[in-house]
Amino acid sequence: MANFLVVLLFVACFFVDSSVALRLSSRLIHRFSDEAKALWKSRNGNASGKFWPRRNSLKYFETLKDYDLKRRRLKIGSKYEVIFPSEGNEVVFFGNEFDWLHYTWIDIGTPSVSFLVALDAGSDLLWVPCDCIQCAPLSASHYSSLDRDLSAYNPALSNTSQYLSCSHQLCAWSTTCKSPDDPCTYKRDYYTDNTSTSGFMIEDKLHLASFSKHGTQRLLQASVVLGCGRKQSGYYLDGAAPDGVMGLGPGNISVPTLLAKAGLVRNTFSLCFDNNGSGRILFGDNGPATQQTTQFLPLFGEFDAYFVEVESFCVGSSCLQKSGFHALVDSGSSFTYLPTEIYKKIVFEFDKQVKLNATRIILQEFPWNYCYNSSSLESSYIPSMKLVFPLNQSFIHDPVYTLPDSQGYKLFCLTLEETDDDYGVIGQNLMVGYRLVFDRENLQLGWSKSKCLDINHGEAGHAKPPSNDGSPTALPTDGHLSPPNRQEIAPTAARAFSKSSLTAPHFSLFSYCCLRLFLLLFEFVESML
Repeated sequence: MANFLVVLLFVACFFVDSSVALRLSSRLIHRFSDEAKALWKSRNGNASGKFWPRRNSLKYFETLKDYDLKRRRLKIGSKYEVIFPSEGNEVVFFGNEFDWLHYTWIDIGTPSVSFLVALDAGSDLLWVPCDCIQCAPLSASHYSSLDRDLSAYNPALSNTSQYLSCSHQLCAWSTTCKSPDDPCTYKRDYYTDNTSTSGFMIEDKLHLASFSKHGTQRLLQASVVLGCGRKQSGYYLDGAAPDGVMGLGPGNISVPTLLAKAGLVRNTFSLCFDNNGSGRILFGDNGPATQQTTQFLPLFGEFDAYFVEVESFCVGSSCLQKSGFHALVDSGSSFTYLPTEIYKKIVFEFDKQVKLNATRIILQEFPWNYCYNSSSLESSYIPSMKLVFPLNQSFIHDPVYTLPDSQGYKLFCLTLEETDDDYGVIGQNLMVGYRLVFDRENLQLGWSKSKCLDINHGEAGHAKPPSNDGSPTALPTDGHLSPPNRQEIAPTAARAFSKSSLTAPHFSLFSYCCLRLFLLLFEFVESML
């Protein structure tokens, strides 16, 4: 019968005189009024006092305040403007000795232990060496760049550590679980050949800091999950990330995801790599209002990685035809990789422009195929490169590595690499000189030119200042990560009403019919719940 009425009303909408003016009105019902209580009881057969506080009682006002707080969290989204590792937000770079990656110091556990972790936007897992079976050397004597030893994590020495069991929802991907009480194990194989880490999953405290609106630093802790990396292989034993990796990807176990789900910061973070090898990392950073942006792309319908669309690639003033591709934005990749066909076009054009002032040479000790020397110490003849994104957004970079001057000659190499994959990788060498904002709330990448060291807490975003005491935050219990909403929607003020509260001074009868049709459908669906 309900279906017949809906169809009849829909047909009637097309035969009415649209010039008839109407005025619509509807009652507003407060969520805890007697009328709403009666309506709830008629639909659900239950109006327990546990869920329905007596009007004007203490519980009544406490419940209203609780609803307000939940609504504000949806609107504001975070307790802190930005947060960063308690040892500081500085990013450091050691060149070839540490495999050309950028690192930061973090503190984990109670009492805290410091780790020098590589920053990797291309993976999700935070892991550190732990109860080692096969790990990289940790003594500073093995590394010329370090002035202190690296650390290994020992869960038994941390008062706040606990093993994740196989029954934990963040262990859903483990393949070795035989019973729910077994410890959750992991194994991660990385893009680089024969490079992996494996061990157990642990929950512990990550030590962080934030600046108040008055500029004073406040310390806090957040629960995170991390890999107790007992066995590493490949490049992890040969200079790359000897003390662990902080995965910054969009997965449900990454540090940015857990901080956002805990309500500490907005679901964004930024990385900035300076030309002098330093930089900044900030969680919750929205970037400046003047930054350029491009949307992230889904991979097989999911936002599991930071993919973007490059519409064209320009060398100097020449923007090449059919040079577009999809690219993974990956701070864990030292260099930039292009699909074969795109790579051939780019290096051909680069070589053509550079050969007017330089000679191509072979340097056996370097991994790049296009190296040059020139008698001119000027670099103005080296063409810049521009990546053009949708809506004509772009960033420009000089992707060459310049060697120290040798006997009056300038030596330089093009630091682009070829990949057999059908997508490219935008690595750290194209990120230098930019502040990159990974905005997971709006599913977009933002960038702006920056010296990095100029970034401070006053510039770091548009969220509200802190308003709590910085006490430890429990690990969120939400399950799998779903793509962030493009727009946060607060809950309705009162789910008890069944008609629109819209008042229109002049509505056509056609509009009224359509509105009434919508309301009938709404009531029908609600009655089925």
